[in-house]
Amino acid sequence: MFRLNLVLLLIVVMCALGTVTAQHRARKLFQALESEQERVRQLDVEYGQLQIEMSTWATHPRIEKIARERLRMALPAAARLAEAGGR
Repeated sequence: MFRLNLVLLLIVVMCALGTVTAQHRARKLFQALESEQERVRQLDVEYGQLQIEMSTWATHPRIEKIARERLRMALPAAARLAEAGGR
């Protein structure tokens, strides 16, 4: 009878340790999940900001200004445009 009680006690202790270990692991994993979800939210915000910035950089007036100032490009004369359209 004593051996049976000892064996049952060992089984109960092992089950309790397993439960505690599993709960601890679950809490750690949940903490890591929340951390990654926060990182996803931050990256979504950054992506939205980058999309706005990209659309600002690609506006027609800005591209035209850079072409004129940095690349020294100019619109062709109206006569030349008409000439090219007739080809």
